[in-house]
Amino acid sequence: MSPGIQKVEALDGGHFVRVEWEDGGESRYPCVWLRDNCQCPLCFLPSAGARRLPFEDLDVNIVVKEVALPDRKKISITWPDEHASEYEAEWLKKRCFSEEARAEMQADLFLPERQYWGSDLQLPKIPFEEIMDNDESAYKWLCTLKKVGIVLLTGAATRQGELIKLGHRIGFLRLTFYGPTWQVQDKADANNVAYTTGKLCFHTDYPVLHHPPGVQFLHCIKQTAAGGESEVVDGFHVCNKLKKQNPEAYHILSSTAVDYTDVGVDYCDFAVHCKQRIIDIDSTGQAVRINYNNATRDAVFDIPAEKVRPFYAALKEFNDLLNSAEHKFTYKLKPGDIVTFDNWRVLHGRQSYPSGSEVTRHLEGAYADWDVVLSRLRLLRRRVLNRD
Repeated sequence: MSPGIQKVEALDGGHFVRVEWEDGGESRYPCVWLRDNCQCPLCFLPSAGARRLPFEDLDVNIVVKEVALPDRKKISITWPDEHASEYEAEWLKKRCFSEEARAEMQADLFLPERQYWGSDLQLPKIPFEEIMDNDESAYKWLCTLKKVGIVLLTGAATRQGELIKLGHRIGFLRLTFYGPTWQVQDKADANNVAYTTGKLCFHTDYPVLHHPPGVQFLHCIKQTAAGGESEVVDGFHVCNKLKKQNPEAYHILSSTAVDYTDVGVDYCDFAVHCKQRIIDIDSTGQAVRINYNNATRDAVFDIPAEKVRPFYAALKEFNDLLNSAEHKFTYKLKPGDIVTFDNWRVLHGRQSYPSGSEVTRHLEGAYADWDVVLSRLRLLRRRVLNRD
């Protein structure tokens, strides 16, 4: 049921509008915000969902001249210049400024809920063809990916190109210096440590980019008989442990800018340099992105010499937590498996495997940005839950 309005009135000399709802609740809306978000055709372009009103034409001290309740489903406002605005009850209710309503809207938009895990991970699995053909399965996949950080898709064809299909399912893939997709296998004169048979330590991909890819896909086309097991760890879970165990180490890793470098030739030639904090945090101090790749951490380190050893000590403690038996989960991809994971949260690695004259292990990899993935998730949610 859409909300109904019981009463509306101006408050604080016309700087606020108070809405009393039929369910007994109330909301207060600043008039400058109401005028800024007028939904009339002069101020708003519905076909683009975009504001037309230039900010320079907005009076930040505006007050209402008159506010009325033409019916229970909308309010109308007349402004001092006689401009008229109408606001639907449902539109207003969703944008209530109460702490509870704001939290509900943010959760609906960004799905911040997280399910932390360690070695006890029950790896979520969904058939590849299901998420390609069924919107409900695709919605479940993306919701789980956001909440848990990792989902295994099973039963894909064992050939290159399946990740291109996956990219089309969500929108499009992220192009990087290694190409739209890239082949993880033992290569002569490898331009990346992943293209060897050696052990890969826990890392996130591409912290050398200012905006690292948010989601990574790895499709197993061929798997070696011995070795080559994959390992993953929930970086956010480990960050919470570190913050509790050693707040000073957490502070160092979340405040020290580390230099990263990647120079070579692949899709094109490249010379990439960037500064990243190992742990990116939000305004509350909560980890929102891990930027850690020991292979591409530069020898250049732009901090005072006396701060170097404390940084190494903090990073060592973090790295030890990543590698502890209680935190890491080990599994082995089978041909046809596609592991999809949050590259900002889940650190991944690989055990070594024997080298030989032939390629014995072949994964195809690709990236997508969280903006693209979340866009598809919201569109699928509307379709699956029949939302407007």
